[in-house]
Amino acid sequence: MDFRPFFSPETRFWRSSNFVLESGEQLEEVEVAYRTWGNFDGDNAVLVCHALTGSADADTWWAPLLGSERSLDPARNFIICSNILASCYGTTGPASLNPRTGRLWGADFPSITIRDMVRLQALLLNSLGIQRLKLVLGGSLGGMQALEWALLYPERVEAMAAIACSGRHSAWCIGLSEAQRQTIFADPLWQQGHYDPDQPPAAGLAAARMVAMCTYRSQTSFEARFGRERNSQHRFAIAEYLRYQGTRLVQHFDANAYVALTYAMDAHDVGENRGSYETALASILIPTLIVAIDSDVLYPPEEQQELARFIPDARFAWLHSDHGHDAFLIEMDALDEIMLNFRANLGKDADE
Repeated sequence: MDFRPFFSPETRFWRSSNFVLESGEQLEEVEVAYRTWGNFDGDNAVLVCHALTGSADADTWWAPLLGSERSLDPARNFIICSNILASCYGTTGPASLNPRTGRLWGADFPSITIRDMVRLQALLLNSLGIQRLKLVLGGSLGGMQALEWALLYPERVEAMAAIACSGRHSAWCIGLSEAQRQTIFADPLWQQGHYDPDQPPAAGLAAARMVAMCTYRSQTSFEARFGRERNSQHRFAIAEYLRYQGTRLVQHFDANAYVALTYAMDAHDVGENRGSYETALASILIPTLIVAIDSDVLYPPEEQQELARFIPDARFAWLHSDHGHDAFLIEMDALDEIMLNFRANLGKDADE
């Protein structure tokens, strides 16, 4: 399947070779799709990290945060957003050609980690002449990347914002990820092995997305929007909505990429090989914003409160919403206000 229609024609590409993964495996060729806004002056770069099925097109999925007098203002900052490793919107992943075989990587794409994603982003920034970031931020999987930026490259990051994420995937999240992957694995087209990219395992990926959507929203949100409403065919409105979301994802995302990225999220643990979870977080000394969504059932607020408790210079903020985890992609004006306040107060004492 050709995913190029699903990302901006303004997308740029950076290519490199011999990228060694945390596992020790090597990608002989790697390509990164990215977008930029504003002009680089040597000391004004901001990196935006996207979530699971996001892309480099931050002006599409986070539009209310990007613009004049917004928290991501191209007149003030040079803003970069790159498609992450193993995604399917222009960056090397399972939907890319394996140079060794001439076929799509598919399920043979090597296991990757969030640290791999961040290390590749750092190489991209090197190629752009960017050695230091004023801010790195992201929500959900994007927030996990922001945390790893602060730990892998503390000398390169001045401030960080992690939104609606945890410092390590819980058993709850891992279980949900596994349930989604098993719906993909149960699809007969998946079981055939190297499936035709023009005939992906649509039923499995669609079902996985339906499971995910139930964790991205909240009971309150679904009750208010759908209740027990039925359509003209006497089908429940919530069931039709979930089917629509599943079908929509199948049209523009790769099942193997979904599997690879959810495995990477499950492996997420900032404390791994860093002494302990608490020790790792305590080593983050830059000003940090931690945002929790009060109705989030996927990454409950207790996990963000834990991050804020262990990171020495952390500011904690609530994003109040009935919409659950996806509120960081819905309540964007409110999130922009939180980000503007954080950026305006950088350099001041966290207790002020």
